[in-house]
Amino acid sequence: MWNSYIAFDLETTGLRPTYDRILEIGAVKVEDGEVTGTYETFIDSGVSIPERIVELTGITEEMVAGSPGLKEAVEGFLKFAGDGVLLGHNIQFDYSFMKRNVVNLGGTFERSGLDTLAIARICLPQLEGKSLDRLAAHYGIPQESHHRALDDALTAARLYERLAEEFREQRPDLFEPKTLQFKVKKESPITNSQKVYLRDLIKYHRIDSNVKIEQLTKNEASRMIDGIILQYGKIMR
Repeated sequence: MWNSYIAFDLETTGLRPTYDRILEIGAVKVEDGEVTGTYETFIDSGVSIPERIVELTGITEEMVAGSPGLKEAVEGFLKFAGDGVLLGHNIQFDYSFMKRNVVNLGGTFERSGLDTLAIARICLPQLEGKSLDRLAAHYGIPQESHHRALDDALTAARLYERLAEEFREQRPDLFEPKTLQFKVKKESPITNSQKVYLRDLIKYHRIDSNVKIEQLTKNEASRMIDGIILQYGKIMR
């Protein structure tokens, strides 16, 4: 059984790594089965948080205001995690978001990982649901702040330990890290002409927006401009 890893979890503004933003990073360092450190931070992503995400996570725009920006938060996570094996519940989701953002910041993020969801699907087929909270309830693992990154990361680590205790002798292969795969290209930052036009659109239509325009990528800016024009119309000279 692999018993040294970095359990991590992200809270995001949505489900699509190409379009949505990271709101919170939580990570737990486990060495020889013992928790030896934690990392937790909000990210001031510069975009509005959808109401459904506020309801799900309890994270509001007031809570993230003044938090580190993406670069500082991601670099802090990378320093904490080092080259360690990653662990998560449906780890592909969190890995894809993290890799996209690391690549956009000019770095690389190639890792091996352990997925408690994949393990549970094979070892516990009789359970109706395999969500983190369902599995935590199954094993009696306490959860203080479900859908908050650090608590979910710690829950995933505890779940892994319980799964390993029960199933590692039968299926040792499930408890070995596997190479994580996600293809991503670095995105270009917003252009100067986009910044000017987007600011003009917001001012012209008197749109109340707290979006940090300078943090947008070129594609994000294009989508935002198209959305404003579709809803409000073009600037009439």
